[in-house]
Parts: sequence; structure tokens; C-alpha cells
Amino acid sequence: MYQLKQIPNHHQSESLVDLLRSRALKQPNAIAYKFLGDGENITLELSYKELDQKARSLGALYQNLGLTGKRVLLMYSPGIDFVSAFLGCLYAGVVAVPAYPPRRNQSLQRLEAIINDCQAEDVLTTSSVLQNIEHNLEQHPQLNSLRWLATDKLVNRLTTTWQPSPINKDSLAFLQYTSGSTGSPKGVMLTHGNLIHNLSLIHQNFGHNANSQGVIWLPPYHDMGLIGGVLQPLYGGFPVALMSPVDFLQKPVRWLEAISRYGGTTSGGPNFAYDLCVRKVTPEQMANLDLSSWEVAFTGAEPINPQTLEQFTDKFAEVGFRHEAFYPCYGMAESTLLVTGGNKSQAPILETVEETALAKNQVIRSIATGKGTKTLVGCGRVKADGKIAIVNPKTLTRCSANQIGEIWVSSESVAQGYWKQEQKTKEIFYANLATEKGNFLRTGDLGFLREDGELFVTGRMKNVIIIRGQNHYPQDIEQTVSQAHPALRGGCGAAFGVTINSCEKLVIVHEVERTYLKKIDPKEVTWDIRQALTAQHGLQVHDIVLLKPGSIPKTSSGKIQHFLCREKFQQGTFTPIEKSDHNEISKISKVKSTWTLAPAI
Repeated sequence: MYQLKQIPNHHQSESLVDLLRSRALKQPNAIAYKFLGDGENITLELSYKELDQKARSLGALYQNLGLTGKRVLLMYSPGIDFVSAFLGCLYAGVVAVPAYPPRRNQSLQRLEAIINDCQAEDVLTTSSVLQNIEHNLEQHPQLNSLRWLATDKLVNRLTTTWQPSPINKDSLAFLQYTSGSTGSPKGVMLTHGNLIHNLSLIHQNFGHNANSQGVIWLPPYHDMGLIGGVLQPLYGGFPVALMSPVDFLQKPVRWLEAISRYGGTTSGGPNFAYDLCVRKVTPEQMANLDLSSWEVAFTGAEPINPQTLEQFTDKFAEVGFRHEAFYPCYGMAESTLLVTGGNKSQAPILETVEETALAKNQVIRSIATGKGTKTLVGCGRVKADGKIAIVNPKTLTRCSANQIGEIWVSSESVAQGYWKQEQKTKEIFYANLATEKGNFLRTGDLGFLREDGELFVTGRMKNVIIIRGQNHYPQDIEQTVSQAHPALRGGCGAAFGVTINSCEKLVIVHEVERTYLKKIDPKEVTWDIRQALTAQHGLQVHDIVLLKPGSIPKTSSGKIQHFLCREKFQQGTFTPIEKSDHNEISKISKVKSTWTLAPAI
């Protein structure tokens, strides 16, 4: 029989299993999760007692199936089924691997790469997801060879047969796959100790208590949605209303209506979500909103635009939103989630600097704003036992004041490394300064620390393209593009992001084979590129520039110079074969397209 450890409060828990078991005993009827099935109305609620019962029942099933200690793919649409299945894995000592359920007619290349990497043999899902993918299984022998289990059809009668697994803070909880290279995805190894430590940081930074109320639309497959949206309320013992990201994107006001209707105190998302509300929510829709309960409007996962914060405040102040509610923060999957955060109820901290100095990795503050300056949003400070170092990536020494360098992090929240990638783990998770002892996580992001410890993120060493909060690696996109049409030269293209109206947009520049220069229709090539990127990555392209051979800037070793490509595009110094006719492409897509573009988050 399971003997619950004596846990006075959540701060002393070693695992989420003990935490949920404790809540089921002490506050059994309190609501843990509400799910808004249509994005507006509650279609299902679960108390802590019911959640514990589901987790034990599924945990017992996983144990009976021999899944304990194995990596198991979780492929669910956002909702209670995912939450129950994930917690069931924790109860059974199964290493969960959350993954996006593939859309109809979508490429399964990334999913297959994840399966190859983690060596999963089983998939947990629902009957509806399984039905959507079944027609693809015969064409993909690797997927067809897996054991697929629809947990929504399983009988909930196994709670009494569940046996506690030997879990401690060092036990591997799940693999969080980053949005990395399709050919070599990276599974971040998170332990129960990592989770509890980071959840504690979030709880303290956000000022959560039993009276808090979460409202979350973020997808549960990545760190912000899963750890910040699903697990943080469980840790803090307060309810959360969950909705699908698709319901939000289809009608952004649903997010604000849910906060208004359920008295949400904590909610948030990437910069684009606030911008979407500014642009899409109408005065008529605002009439019944009341955002005065909103205490923590966190924002992160992509560059934070100060104009977006200002515009959102200006628009929604009349319905109770306070500028002080904005909570800029910085984090990543490799550090579980949160790295830095500000003080609750403090307005975002801004710093205006000279652009020319910024381009040279220097910080020169400017009193005036306008042309030649850039205003940055502070992402808070490191708390508790954490440390941040701003490091010169070439000399591996600390940068001097007012100098930009790579952000290095040390904390108990830093994950154990990448699954089965020892060399990459050593390079990224166990980095050492040239003159100091101690391991750091290399984030690949650039930034600086102000004298008071406030962190400002200025750029990304890794050239990651962030669109609607989702990271896309250029090499993945470039590989897809090079295979989209035979006229395109392999290894001679660049993908990068540019900021258009406060949003990051995708741009492709690519060389054409010399033998095709006089016989191709550029419109046909650009159409094929757009179709391939939608199918493979769920992305739309802002602009495509086709070039003659030898036009792409490269280093002496043959590497694409992405920064220079972006600069040449923005300056208009590329000489295209023929400018893509975007309006014509749009007409073609309406006629020829049989796919539906799903939102990329």
C-alpha cells in the first residue's frame, strides 16, 4: 500500500507524485483543471481527487504494460487527456516524451526523428488522434511498428493496483524536445528535482497563492505551456482554465474573455499574442471585458517589443488592465523554464541604447529615443541560487560592464543534458569559464546585465527564427527549400527572420542552378517553396528571393553568412532573378491548395 510522505507544504516535495497525492488527501474536492472545449465554455472539470484517481489508474495500466523506465511518446490534442496521461507517466516512472499530434497530410519527418532519438516503442494518444493518423501509418513503417494506445477508451478501474515507483529528485521525469534540427533533435532531460526547483522559482516570482487563478491557451508540448501553464497551478494549489491554442488563434478575444469570466490572475504568452489582441479585438468585443483581476501578464519565448506592451496597455486600460501587470521574463527548455523574472506589480523596465553600438556588442545608453536608438525590455533578475554570467564566447571570460556577450546560466533548474548526446551535453550544459570554476549552461543567446542585475536579451547567436513563439532552425528550413524544386542549388540558400510590424517574418533567399536560369518560371519555383514549407514546418513565407549562382554570402569555409544575408535583403542589395509576385502566389494558392495551414506556436 502507498504510504504518503509527510509533506507540510509543496516546498518540501521531492516529486509531483507526492505533491498531487497530498493535495488529493488534503483538498480532494478543490478544482484543479477546467477545460474550455470550445474556447469559451467549461466542458470538463477535474478535482484533485479525480485527477489523482486518473493518474493512478493510468499509472497502473502503464506498469501492467511494462512501460516503467521506458520512453513513451505522448501524442494528444491540448486538454485533460494529455494532463492525465502525463501525470500517469510520472506515477508509473515512465519517461514521457510530449509531441505535437501530426495534422492530416503533414510531414512526419520530425516525429520520426524524435522516435529514432529516444527509441520509443509505444505511443499514448486518444482515439480521435489515432483515427486522424491511421491512414498514414502504412506509408511509415516506423510508426506502424509502434504500439498505439488510446487512453480515452481504457476502463478506469485500476487505481487499487497502482504501485508507487521509487522516485526521488534525481529521477528522470520526461524528455522535452527542443525545436531543433529535424535530422538531429535534442531531448532535454528533466528530473523531478529540476521540475520542483523551477516550479518553486515561478511560484515565488509570480507571487502565487491558493487564491490565484490561471488561464492558459499555450500548447502543452513545450516548456511554457506544460511547466508554466499545466504544472505550476498544480504546484501552487490553485485552479487553471485551459483552452486550445487553435481556439485562441481563431478568435483572440476568447483568451481575454476567459480571464474576465473566471477572474484570471495569471496568464500570458509570447509577444505575438498580445499584438494579436491589439489588432484583432474589436471595440464591440471589449464591451463586456473586465481585466482588473489580471495580476501577472507574463511575456517571453520571443523578443519582447516595448511598443506591443504600450499598445496593449493603451487599448485595454479602459477594461481594467494595468501596465504593471506585465511580467517580462526569460527562460528556455534547457533550464526547465524560468531563468529570470521581475518583481510582481512593477512596470516593465526599459533601456534605450544606441543601435550602432549594439551592432558591435556594446551598450551605450541614450537619453533620447527615435532614429538610431533601440529600446530594450528588461527580463528581470536571477533569483534564489541561480547565477548568470555574460561571457565572451571566443575567450570564455566574463565580459566587462556595458559589453554584450553570451548568456550563461547556473542553477538547480538546469537540466541534466541532451538524451544520448554526451558531447553536445558537455559543450552546452557543462561549460567552464577560462578563469573560474563551476559549470554553466550556454544559452546561445546574447545580452547584458545592468548594474542592478537586470538582464537584457539583445539577440540570438544561434540564428533561431522565432515565429509566433515557436523556434525554427534555419538549417531545417533551408534543407526543405533546397528539395522543393530541382532548379534550386543545394547548400546555397539562407532562411532568416525579419521584423515586420512588430512580428518576425520568414524570408528565403536561394540560388538557382545555372542550367535552369533561362527555362524556369520563378513563380512556379516560389509556389513549390511555399507549399513545401507549409507542409513540412507549418510556415508561411513573407518573401522569397531567387538568385543567380554565387550570390549568397559565405565564409571562407563555405558556411552561409546569415547575418549578412539578412542585411543585404533589408538594404535591397540582392539582385533577384525575378521578384516574387506575392499577389499572384496568393491567387494560385487559393486555387491549387488542398491543405489547411495550422497555426505555428
